[in-house]
Amino acid sequence: MSTHSTPYRSVLITGAGGYIGRQVVAALAADRRDLTTIVASDLHLPPAEGRLAGIDYLAADICSPELAGAFERYKIDVVVHLAAVVTPGRRSNRELEYKVDVLGTENVLEACVAAGVKKIIYTSSGAAYGYHADNPAWLEEHHPLRGNDEFAYACHKRLVEEMLARYREQHPALEQLIFRPGFILGATTRNQITNLFEQKCIVGLKGADSPFVIIWDQDVVGAILKGIFDGGSGVYNLAGDGILTLPEMARLLGKPYIALPVGLVKAALWAGKRLGLTQYGPEQVGFLRYRPVLSNRRLKEDFGYIPRKTTREVFDYYLESRRRAK
Repeated sequence: MSTHSTPYRSVLITGAGGYIGRQVVAALAADRRDLTTIVASDLHLPPAEGRLAGIDYLAADICSPELAGAFERYKIDVVVHLAAVVTPGRRSNRELEYKVDVLGTENVLEACVAAGVKKIIYTSSGAAYGYHADNPAWLEEHHPLRGNDEFAYACHKRLVEEMLARYREQHPALEQLIFRPGFILGATTRNQITNLFEQKCIVGLKGADSPFVIIWDQDVVGAILKGIFDGGSGVYNLAGDGILTLPEMARLLGKPYIALPVGLVKAALWAGKRLGLTQYGPEQVGFLRYRPVLSNRRLKEDFGYIPRKTTREVFDYYLESRRRAK
C-alpha cells in the first residue's frame, strides 16, 4: 500500500453499481490511502454478499433533492460522477435519458455547491465532440464540442459539458476534473460495440474504415484514482496510443469483413425501426462512419497519466480474455 498523502479524506461515487463504478469502488477498497470515507452510491443497494469491507453503501437517486443532504452527512470532499445511461434498453426513451444524464448531473452539481464539496470528477465521452465528416484527424481538448442532437448520448454529454463550463465560471470553488474516454474496453466489457464482435461477420460501411481509439477500463480507473489521490483539474481525453480500424479488428477476430453501401444500411435501419425490429434508426450510420479520434497528448503531458495499454494492446487483451472465457 502506498504511503502517499491524499489531498482529500472522503469520496462519493455515483453510479457505483455500473461497469466502471464497481471497479473504482473495488480499487479504493483495496488501497484507500488516507481516505476516511468511501461512499458507493447507486439507485439500489447491492446484495450483502456483494459489498466490500470499509465501503459505505448508499441508495440514492441522482435526481433527488435529498442528494445535498447525503453529501453533507458524509462530509464529502470529492464526488466521482459516473451515473449515466450508456447503453439504453428497449424500454428506454429520450426523456428518461435526458432526465438522468443532464438533469441528474445538474442536481449533482447543485448538491456539490450546497454541501461545499471541493471537487467533482466527471466521466464525459469522446462522443461529446460528435460524429462529423469534418472532425479533425486527431481531436484535442480545445476543439469544439458538437455532440449530435440525433445521438442522445453524444448530445447529452455535450449539454453536460456546457453546463460544467458555466459552473466553472459561477462556482470556481468547486474544482473540476473531466475525462473524455474513447471506446472503453476490458476483459468483461459488454455493450453495443462488443456485440458487433460477436457476429459471424463484421459489417462496416463502404468508404469508411471506422477508426477506434480504445482505452483500457483499468486505465479509466487509474486516471480517476490519480485525480483523487494526486489532485489535478482540467479536461482530458482518455485514449490509448494509436488506432484500430474496423477492418483491422475483423482480421484480429478472425472474421470476414463486409463493407455495405451507406444508402443500403440507412434504408435497412429506417425500415427496421419503423417495423419495431430495432431501436436504431438511419442516423446510427454516422456512429461508424465518422468516429471521433482522440489525441491523448494532454493526458500524458499535462495531467501526467500514461495509459498502461495502447489501443492495440487493449484489443489483444480483450481477445485473449474472450478466448479464455469460451
